Amino acid sequence: MPRPKIKKDLQELSNANFEKLNNYIDSFSQTEQEEDFPKGTMNRNIRDVLGHLHHWHLMFLDWYIVGMKGEKPHIPAKGYNWRTIPALNKEIHEKYSNLDLEEIKKRFNKSHSKIMKIIDGHTNEELFERKRYEWTGNNAMGAYAIGVLSSHYDWAYKIIRKAKK
Repeated sequence: MPRPKIKKDLQELSNANFEKLNNYIDSFSQTEQEEDFPKGTMNRNIRDVLGHLHHWHLMFLDWYIVGMKGEKPHIPAKGYNWRTIPALNKEIHEKYSNLDLEEIKKRFNKSHSKIMKIIDGHTNEELFERKRYEWTGNNAMGAYAIGVLSSHYDWAYKIIRKAKK
């Protein structure tokens, strides 16, 4: 499916990629799910990948809450900009490295649901009209949602699939 341009497509692709990712992970035994990937990637296992996704969900939720109050959120995060994403992702990796896979799965599922509820509460125009909200700058809120949902899930699926070959 192409990049969503309407609410219905955003909801469908986000849920489809979420299910595809979770089903793929569930296709492995518990032992296989907890195995480290081959060397060479920062995200060393499925837990790391899901922790990364979960944290980006939390960042989106923060952007949304702060932005909808009329304030300016720190996007992507306080002390970071889009050029320093590798350093931010390293910090995210470290933050979740001590949690177990089951806890990360619960958090990931919960934060996914929270964002989907936000999407449910908005119209096509509210999601996809560029510059509608000051906090989104030149972008549409939906562009940020796509970034932390459907396209991020696709990235995660590909990372895990490559590591498990």
